[in-house]
Parts: sequence; C-alpha cells; structure tokens
Amino acid sequence: MSTQLDPLSLAGDLLYTVKTEGETDWLREHLATLERPRLERGLAGREQKLSFWLNCYNAYGQLLLEEESSLLSGGVIDRWKFFARDRVPVSGVWLSLNDIEHGLLRRSKLPWGLGYLPQPFPSSFERQFRLEECDPRIHFALGRGGENCPPITVYSPENVDEELDIAVEWYLEENTEYDPDEEVATIPRLFRRYRGDFGGRRGIVSFLREYNAVPAGASPSLRYVRSNREPEFDLDLEHDELRP
Repeated sequence: MSTQLDPLSLAGDLLYTVKTEGETDWLREHLATLERPRLERGLAGREQKLSFWLNCYNAYGQLLLEEESSLLSGGVIDRWKFFARDRVPVSGVWLSLNDIEHGLLRRSKLPWGLGYLPQPFPSSFERQFRLEECDPRIHFALGRGGENCPPITVYSPENVDEELDIAVEWYLEENTEYDPDEEVATIPRLFRRYRGDFGGRRGIVSFLREYNAVPAGASPSLRYVRSNREPEFDLDLEHDELRP
C-alpha cells in the first residue's frame, strides 16, 4: 500500500493500530526501514515534525509498556532504562523515548536542568529532524506511563495545534486548582521540572492564564504537586520574578 512509504501515515497508523490492539509488525518494519529522503520530505515543516514524533513516542511508549511493564513499577534505574534504551527504529536509526522527547520534540534539551540546559552534542539525525523550537504543550500530549497522563490520541499535521490545545485544556482541568482567596495555583510538578520550556515562572503563569486555569490578570503563587515519594508540596511564592 502507498501509505507504507509515507512517514506521517506510518506513525499515525501505528499509534491507531496500537490503540485498537491490531497487528503492528508490518508498520514497525516499514517505519524502521523508511528511506531517509522520504522521511526528509515528509517532515518538511513544523506541523509534520510535531505530529510525527508525538505519534511515534506514544505508539512505542505503549508497545514497550506492554513488553516490559515491570520496569515502570521498579526503581529509579529500571525506570531510566525504560526511557533511555534505544529501542525505537526509525529510518535506520535506533532511538530511545528520551531521544524523541528531549532531543527531537524539545530541541535537544537535557532531561534535567529545569528546561534550561541544552544537549551539547546532538546527533546529526537529531539536528536534521528536530523541531526548531520547543512547544511546551508536548508535555500534555506524551504518555509517560504515570498517573494523570493525558488520553493518548493520534495527532494529525493538519490539526495538530488545535489537538494540542484540547489536550492542554483537558489536563489542566483535571490537574490544577486555583484558590482566589489565597491567590495560589496548585499545579503538577512537570511545570517545575520543565520550567524553562514555559519561559520561567512568568511564562508558567501566562500559560495558565491562556488556558483559563487562572483568571486573566491574576499573578498567583505556584504550588507544585509532587509524587507520592516526595513531600506533598513545593511552593514558589514569588509573584514578580526577574529571572528564571
């Protein structure tokens, strides 16, 4: 079929097939052996790269979770292995979930460093096929196998921005609270973990305003919800931040 050689259709069909529990081997094989010039033509623009890598990440995230679900429920090293192993073949290159998220979607940023530290030595493949800018909305579209992860959906290059907006709205509705009396917004800790992606504290507040998680004009303190293994809250009480 002609769609076998179209990278955007391959990635979208793979994720859809994973979601519907169909046979994925032939799609994975064609994605792995995709000719590099076809990949280059298919990922010519921002929307194409964004939808392609989101679909690849979520498809293989689900596949690897089925194959090695014990890793995510294990310790820190096991969880690191799940995301860091090179087990995603695309166009003759073996990638990890971390490569897709932090290299290709976040434009070669390190997984740590609060979103401010660049990857010093990205591969030539990464430099060629990564997004030109990091869109912080990706954090509400990636299924990472944890609690409160967003619903997995197939992203289309034609409507990827509208679809990401829907994902953000759903996530914030489910996972944020605003106390107008105390003027405190309680938000997931991913905002702190990837603070630089949002443009620092001011950028986070602007983001929350844009998606109506806090009222227009509000400048709340931020309370980050932590995981069960950490203290319950992490407070950021500065209203006027001059630097990240």
